[in-house]
Amino acid sequence: MSELFEATSENDARLALRAQGLLAHANQAGLVTAPDVHVADRLGVLTGEDRPEVLLAVALLSRAARAGSTCLDVRSVAELTPEVAWPEGAGWPDPQAWSQACQSGPLIEAGVLRHEFGLLYLDRYWQEERQVCADLQLRLSQPPPQVDEDRLASALERLFPGQSFAEQRQASQRAARSWTTVLTGGPGSGKTTTVARLLALLADQADGAPLRIALSAPTGKAAARLQEAVLNAAGHLTGPDAARLEQLQASTLHRLLGWRPGHRTRFAHDRSNPLPHDIVVVDETSMLSLTMTARLLEALRPQARLILVGDADQLASVDAGAVLADLVAGLSGRADSPVVTLRGSHRFDAGIRTLADAIRDGDADALLAALRSSGPERELIEDEDPLPRLRARLVRHACAIRDAARDGRGEEALELVGRHRLLCAHRRGPFGVQAWNRHIERWVTEETGDRLFEPMYLGRPLLVTANDYGLELFNGDTGVVVRGEDGSPVAWMSGASGSARLGASRLGDVETMHAMTVHKAQGSEAQDVTVLLPTDDSALLTRELLYTAITRAQRRVCVVGSEAVLRESLTRRARRATGLAERLATGDDSAAQ
Repeated sequence: MSELFEATSENDARLALRAQGLLAHANQAGLVTAPDVHVADRLGVLTGEDRPEVLLAVALLSRAARAGSTCLDVRSVAELTPEVAWPEGAGWPDPQAWSQACQSGPLIEAGVLRHEFGLLYLDRYWQEERQVCADLQLRLSQPPPQVDEDRLASALERLFPGQSFAEQRQASQRAARSWTTVLTGGPGSGKTTTVARLLALLADQADGAPLRIALSAPTGKAAARLQEAVLNAAGHLTGPDAARLEQLQASTLHRLLGWRPGHRTRFAHDRSNPLPHDIVVVDETSMLSLTMTARLLEALRPQARLILVGDADQLASVDAGAVLADLVAGLSGRADSPVVTLRGSHRFDAGIRTLADAIRDGDADALLAALRSSGPERELIEDEDPLPRLRARLVRHACAIRDAARDGRGEEALELVGRHRLLCAHRRGPFGVQAWNRHIERWVTEETGDRLFEPMYLGRPLLVTANDYGLELFNGDTGVVVRGEDGSPVAWMSGASGSARLGASRLGDVETMHAMTVHKAQGSEAQDVTVLLPTDDSALLTRELLYTAITRAQRRVCVVGSEAVLRESLTRRARRATGLAERLATGDDSAAQ
């Protein structure tokens, strides 16, 4: 369950003023918000369901889905929220009787709700969980790909030489024998390097036959990073191995699946029109929602290799599901498990790796000791008002971008934008993105005299917030406004296909990116990262949030927050209710936890 909310006034938008009975009590207690109440009321009217306890379950399921869960166990809701202060005369229904009531009735008969193994689902997520499980089971049950053992041994020795590549060599050997591979590991464990050399190995197995390879990721920035990593790996190879990687282009997963006009969750490629590729690689799989995973799997040919890459300790998708964590939990115990975990450290600064390990292990003492140790690479700011400590460095970075933009140096401005990330948990509030964007713009005005009245002012860092297929811009792409040759503002954008220049007036769904949320930063990295932690009463303060924020840094990280907030963050886990892991573990597409 999500954290309870506390109404600020009788006109709080989260209160459903016309709610009645048990729904009204749950709303007033902070269990469900107005949209959840309206969903339950409307479905009840449409189907004829009028039992208060069932409508309460629907409202709770609506809120759970918005918080990222795919299902709800009504028997345990009361245990998960013991702090609920019910109004006089109200309280939780009896758990067993409540669960029994949810197993039948108009909503079940209409197919709006599904009840299975004690879990209540909205039909969409029930269908998608079953589909993902069935598609993966089918892929795992197929005879493995044919392998030329002599060529495999030779290629493994050539592409993964010496003891330093031992772990990656073993992982690639397993992947070469499977249609599906889930490659996981922490920061700097060598996941993308392994993928690049694995692709060269698989191309070698094809013995000259052309392979159609797709590189993809959930966001444009993550796709660009994947392509850069593959090209860097190609630079360390020679002859045909390098040539096989140099021409590969990465794209967003949305672009790979193909836009279908009028649809947000359906794509041009599906079971009736599968992808033509022989190998599909998806990086940053922790960002995949259940819906996107279902769309990807149904678009694959059975004999297409699927390589899913990611860090299961990171934040899950902003949409419903925790797919990568479920894949690792559900498939790791199988004899034919496709899960391969890399545990080495090849790239990250040792100090940042120490921080990441402490967060993953929940060791607050080790985390605080590492942050407080001397050295410029790690810093902890515990000031109650951090603005004075942060102002100089943030203004210096923003002004450097501004100067390059005013001089028309687009590539330099774009590189500067990507050099530092100021990360927040929230969009709103004193520690949110909107407030810190305003702080930095005000400071730049005070420093330079620029009033920044124009929406597309020179030096404005940009973040794309929605896919624009016409401009080939995708959610997560970044950019900056630069002076064009004729003096007009031009947007230099960075995405999976490289940098592009567009008239600033052509951009639609973009926002200022002096600061950004941790969720939006997934799939990207920066040399220098500053993390603004929220207060300890924030529902977003979790171990996964802190881990994801810290691991965006390549060289230097500064954490802004008190010791109490840091300790509290490590005690909270971003848990989501799903049935996928248990379905996969049992090998039954109808099984659930």
